[in-house]
Amino acid sequence: MSDDAANTSPLLQRFLQYVKMETTSDAESLTVPSTPGQLELGKLLVEQLVAMGITDASQDKFGVVVGSLASNHLPSDQAATLVFNSHIDTSPDASGKNVNPQVITYEGGDIEVGHGVRITYKETPALEQLIGKTLITTDGSTLLGGDDKAGVAIIMQLAHFLAEHPNLPRPNVKFLFTCDEEIGIGPESIDLKSIAGTAAYTFDGEGAGSIDEATFSADLATLHFAGVNIHPSTGKDRLVNSIRAAGYLLSLLPAALSPECTEGDQGFMHPYEIKGGVANADLKILLRDFDTDQLRAQEQILSEAVLQTLKAFPKLKIDLKVKHQYRNMAEGLKREPRAVALAVRAHEKLGITPKLEKIRGGTDGSQFTAAGLPTPNLSSGQHNLHCEREFACLEEMQQALEIGKQLVQLWSDEKKRPA
Repeated sequence: MSDDAANTSPLLQRFLQYVKMETTSDAESLTVPSTPGQLELGKLLVEQLVAMGITDASQDKFGVVVGSLASNHLPSDQAATLVFNSHIDTSPDASGKNVNPQVITYEGGDIEVGHGVRITYKETPALEQLIGKTLITTDGSTLLGGDDKAGVAIIMQLAHFLAEHPNLPRPNVKFLFTCDEEIGIGPESIDLKSIAGTAAYTFDGEGAGSIDEATFSADLATLHFAGVNIHPSTGKDRLVNSIRAAGYLLSLLPAALSPECTEGDQGFMHPYEIKGGVANADLKILLRDFDTDQLRAQEQILSEAVLQTLKAFPKLKIDLKVKHQYRNMAEGLKREPRAVALAVRAHEKLGITPKLEKIRGGTDGSQFTAAGLPTPNLSSGQHNLHCEREFACLEEMQQALEIGKQLVQLWSDEKKRPA
């Protein structure tokens, strides 16, 4: 793709518009969605969908955006309903404010993006396949937001294409944009019965050519440590330091179960946030495994660590809570084999041999699948997620758009599942 072609690409222009809007989610917020920027981007998406001719597009009070096109190939009450989903929010792991995207033609080697940040060829294997491609990077001060505004742009461009080609055979098609995926609560405010989907696809994967057919099962452990604070000058046998207690408990967790020591099918326990002081401290730990039963084993490890910590700090109190987050989508996808099978065919029709993968994470599709809407995850050109080294590849996004078009045609002859 030439520089001129890249700069005039409608898909690129959509993407650049969306990433410049701040939509970072906030796990500490008491509102849904957790931040106002998500409502603003959702409002823009509704306006753009309506302008395309998707007149039923709407945004509810939770920020969820839905628009649809009826089947033109089978009666709507018989046709399958195909749902395309991406999430509006971006990760709170790095700033999403004042995103300043940079568009470059990648010529090889390291990429200096600014503010002392470098995307290195050595640490980013995907770059080997991207020489000559159009990349969108940050300026080094923020994340980019390709996760998942690449997916948003792809689906919006797909909606535009379908609206412009009303005679192209299609099933019932729905476009679904969710909020707060990055903090694990995206699907909680969605009535999937009203969506009535036969199958869905999230465009929320890295790189190109992958179909994620399995995800981690996930729980979140939160621990509150209540110690005893007193002036340290008189602290002997009286002071109970919550910070030291949290550190002691962490030392009891198996190092072999850390993300730093695991890969592939291996699960992990990941302490990722600690706050507080001497009197009180709060610790959050991610529990992850492809085998859901192993989450119970991880919880047992934590419970035993709590007991040992209480023995070491007799006056300490610890409150452990474990919250269900999402489950491996693999089992749910077995109930609707067309979801993965047709995704494979969509790739093959474009001359692409897809990679069927397990992802060491989750998507909204994990929860959708568990709730009865089978939802594999597809690549959308994202790379180096959740940090200032994030970038996206325009050609990979364009490939994802073409896969979306193929999926529409492949599903056009399919009927909805029997009740």
